[in-house]
This record gives sequence, C-alpha cells and structure tokens, in this order.
Amino acid sequence: MDSVGQTNPPNPVFEKYGLSGHLRLGSNTPGPHPSSTTRPVHHPEWDEPSDRGYIVPDNLINEPPSNKPFRIIMMGAGAAGIDFLHYAPSALAGLGVDIVCYEKNADIGGTWYENRYPGCACDVPSVAYTFSWRANPHWSSFYSGAKEIWEYLKQIAVDEGMMEYIQLRTRVVSATWDECKSKWVVKLRRDGPDVAEWEDECDVFLNGSGFLNAWKWPDTPGLHSFQGDLFHTAAYPEGFSLKDKRVAVIGSGSSGVQVVAAIHDAVSHLYTWVRSPVWITTAFAKRFAGKDGQNFDYTPKQKEDFDLDREKYHRYKKSVEHDLNQQFKLALRDTAESDEALASSYKGMCTDLASKPYVRDAIIPKTFNVACRRPTPGNGYLEALASNKTTVFTERIQSITPTGVIDSATGIEQPVDVIICATGFDTSFRPRFPIIGLNGVDLAEKWATSPTSYLAIGVDGFPNYFTYSGPFAPVGHGSILPIISHLTNYFIQVVKRMRREHIRRLSPKASIVRDFVEHAQTYLRRTCWVDPCSSWFKQGSADGPVIIWPGSRMAYFEALRTPTLSDYEIEYWSGNRFGYLGSGFVDAEFSGDSITWYLDRYSDNRAWAEKEPWFDTEGDEFAYVSEQASGQKI
Repeated sequence: MDSVGQTNPPNPVFEKYGLSGHLRLGSNTPGPHPSSTTRPVHHPEWDEPSDRGYIVPDNLINEPPSNKPFRIIMMGAGAAGIDFLHYAPSALAGLGVDIVCYEKNADIGGTWYENRYPGCACDVPSVAYTFSWRANPHWSSFYSGAKEIWEYLKQIAVDEGMMEYIQLRTRVVSATWDECKSKWVVKLRRDGPDVAEWEDECDVFLNGSGFLNAWKWPDTPGLHSFQGDLFHTAAYPEGFSLKDKRVAVIGSGSSGVQVVAAIHDAVSHLYTWVRSPVWITTAFAKRFAGKDGQNFDYTPKQKEDFDLDREKYHRYKKSVEHDLNQQFKLALRDTAESDEALASSYKGMCTDLASKPYVRDAIIPKTFNVACRRPTPGNGYLEALASNKTTVFTERIQSITPTGVIDSATGIEQPVDVIICATGFDTSFRPRFPIIGLNGVDLAEKWATSPTSYLAIGVDGFPNYFTYSGPFAPVGHGSILPIISHLTNYFIQVVKRMRREHIRRLSPKASIVRDFVEHAQTYLRRTCWVDPCSSWFKQGSADGPVIIWPGSRMAYFEALRTPTLSDYEIEYWSGNRFGYLGSGFVDAEFSGDSITWYLDRYSDNRAWAEKEPWFDTEGDEFAYVSEQASGQKI
C-alpha cells in the first residue's frame, strides 16, 4: 500500500474509515469508484474482445439483449390466436416483446366465423370445447353450433381487449427469412375499402391459421355451369332458406353428414352420393350425451346451477374430458376397444339402413376400422339416408348441367334447385403463400411429396417459425382447444428463453426431424390410420403416408411440457451461448426481488415455497440475537 499524488480526487470510502483519500490499496486504481447500486459497475476497458472477437455483454441475467426489440407476428385470430393473446402479453411483459395478430377475415373466430352451413356444429361436447381458462356454463346444448361457438370466442376477444393486437381483413401474402437482419419479412395485404399492401418484420412468426382453412370445389364436370344456387359448405350464406327446394349434397365427410341431417326435413327432395364407405358413429363422450348419443339442450336450471357452482361445473368438465382422453385406444388395431367400436357402429348402421340395403352395403366399410378416419358422429344422418324423400347414389356424378345433376349409374338428369358441395379442404399441409426459409428454400417445395416437422410445431431450415397445427399434429384426438393451450405455453417458453438467453435464431435440427418422423411412421403401422380409407390424416388419399401424432393427447402434452433446446440449431446474438450470463449478476439482485428464494423452494415447506416469508432486508430485526448471546454468562 502507498500514497499517491494529489492529481486524482480523494476516495470517499477511505476517508470514511479515517484513511487518506489518496491511499492506494490492493489492485484498485487510485481515486473514487462507482458503486453497484442500481446496476453492476461496468468499465469500458472491460470490453476487451477474446481471440474470436467475443465481447462480454453488459446485461443482467434474465435481461433481453440491449437495443434488440423483439416482435411476434401471429397469423390468424381463430382459437389459436385468441389463446395466444390471452397468455402472451402478460407472460412476456418486461421482455421488450411487441405482438401483432393479422386475420384475413372481417372478424375473429377462424373456422367458426367462416362455416355457417346448415347443421354446422362441433362434434366434441361443448363443455370440452372451451378453454381451460374460460369456462362457459351457459352453453345451450351438449353439442354446440357454429354461431354459438363463434359468439363464445368473440366475447373473449372483446372482454380481454384483444382487438388492440388484431388487424382484420389482413392476409399474409408471403414470408421470407432475412438472415442478415435475423427477421421474417412478411408481406401483407389489407382487403376491403382501404386496400393496401405493405411489409412488416418480426423475430418470431407464429402460424395459427389452422389446418382446415383452404376449401376446394370438387372436380365434377360442368359444376360451374349450374344456373341454380351453388354453395360450398365453407362459404355458405348464413340464413339461406332451403324450404321446399330440391337439393343435392355432394360429399359424405363430416360436413356432408351434418348438412344432410340438418336439411332433410325442410327440403322437398334430397339427393346425395355415398361413394366412399364411412363409419357413422355415436357421438364423442356418448355416455354423457342424450339417448343413443343424441344432442340435448341444457335446462335453464342446469345452466344456473353450473354458473353458481363453478367447482361443480369444473368437475363435470373433467369427467367429459376424461372420457375423451380414452379415444386414442380405438386407433390401435386388434384390441377390445376397436372391437367395441366396430360392433357398435356396424349394428347401428345395419339397423338404421335396413330399408335401403343397397345404401347399407355401399356405406359400411369392409377393409378399415372405425378410427381410420376421424370418427363421424351422424345424429340423424342415417335416418335421412333411409328416408323416402332422399335419393342416394353410390356411383360418381357423371356431370352437372345448368339445371341438375346426371348420375353415372343411370345417366338420368335429376333436376335440382340448389347444390351444396361438402367436399372438404386442401389437406396437403403445403402453405397457400410462399414461406421462404434459410438458403431460399420454399416450404411448399420442401413438402411437395411428404410433409415433415418437429413435433408438429417446427421445420428444419425455417428459423423462429412455429405452427399450431403442422404435420403430425394430433388433429384426430378430440377437442383441439386443450392442445392449443399446451402449444401456446410451449411457444411462450421458447420466446422467454430466446430473450433471456439472447438467442438470435433457432430451428429444429434436420437429424432430429428425421428421428421424429421415423419414429412416427414406424409407430403408426400398428394403428388403423394406415388402413385403406381416404382420410385427411393421409392428405386426402387412401394410401398416402399417415401424418398424425403417434400417440395419445396425453403423450403429446408430455412432449410439449418443456422445450428441449438441444433439439434445435441455435445461433446467439453475441456468438457465444453463454453471453446471456453478461455482467455475472441476476436481475433480482438489483430489482428488489428475492435473492434468498432457494431457501424456501427447497425447504420441504410447501407454504414457504408458495409464498416466501417476509423479512426486513434493511432493518435490524435480529440484531438482538448476537447481543443476547454476548450478554449471557458462561
């Protein structure tokens, strides 16, 4: 130690101890020094780079990188967009995250806004088709219609102020990854009276547009020569009356089944085609439904009771959900559960179609199990097919004329007033607009033959891009809403880690995607999903590769519990994965938050772990302990 010249200001700390303010002690430089009061001290000379050019950032642990704003674009304000906007603003608060949601339609709601055809309803019980965070004891019936579901979603958006984040009538035209900026450049188009095109940029691009959103017309000759009313179920004009009209319904999938059952009583005559066998089943969670799986309306008293006793309603919801979570067992071949489903459906279909054996023989599958396609509950459908005022054809349509439909089996024109095409959607997974990832790879081209993914949420070579219903999603596993909430939780965890660990970009490793797809395709051989049925699990074909989650919903939830970042290719802003350690201090050390939390969490005292006991961090509450001990006589 020595005294130094008087050129430097005196050190006030030394003077506080009665020492010379110009004394030099230890390795510190002469003069006063700053204090780590509100942030750790940082001296410019500490920013000396390593041999690789790495400079230690000056952040606190848990702080996002400085001067790097972060933007998330959420595509779609359907159920996925609404769930994300419920959680994300509060969960990501303090991390410098900006959120915008672009919705192509004139209002929120996704498929429940778009689809208003007769009979359009959810085949999952209403109590299960709700978000866990937004119970609705006021559902009118056990299975709810499209409009009521849309009203449920709309009310949430209004109550939670979500329109602050949502821009309507705005569709994504293209999305291109810019590696230099480390951002997605998203081209947008606003339709309507204020039409405009512009570009936005984001750090994370979330695709919540859903799986069934690109509807398609059938390739029937002469379809658009028809001079009557021609509709697709996905664009049906709400309120259009079919009373006393001759109506042809093309398609016998889930929407076709619902339409036929719903309009039968109103029309003067119904024409429909059953070209592909299909199992018509009882409803999901049938033991909680009405007689023989029928729908029923809740009474005013039941709704009031559920509203007043929310715990009771929650138990009811859990009971139905428990039943739904058993459904995956039906997909395994050669099991008692699949035998039960086959026997029940076969007996019911034979009974209901006894009056039309030719329809029975055409519609009952002979080569695939009940769950090969997503089960099709058909309340009233088989009865409509068996009706005298329904003509059922089992061969393809030869052509459509300006005034009717010609069946190939008879060659006779059947005059009709209305044609409703319930012919489904493009289920190829290929995006409807260009999504360009690293090295200029187009996602549509990458998935030209067979789509792949990592856990249905990410794609190798497409950084910071996540999907809510990508290839191998559990789309045939019951209610989608609990699945959506698990995905939202996963994505929020990823964003938090990106911000706190200073991740520039991440995308699944190609080797990990190969392993996952190999596991899925090998596992799925044991399921009836590989049976020869035409299914959107196989992109609309009968023999295509099965693209669905290889397991139960519970297995999917387990896989999404915590992001496994070792499955990702990761680049960091600093070039060093440990750059997030920065100044070497945690934010809590300067924010006033607890820095003794570990004593509670690992104490085996649940009450302390849930709520940290208060103590005076600045006072002398326990100064008396040493004083008392010192004053004791030994």
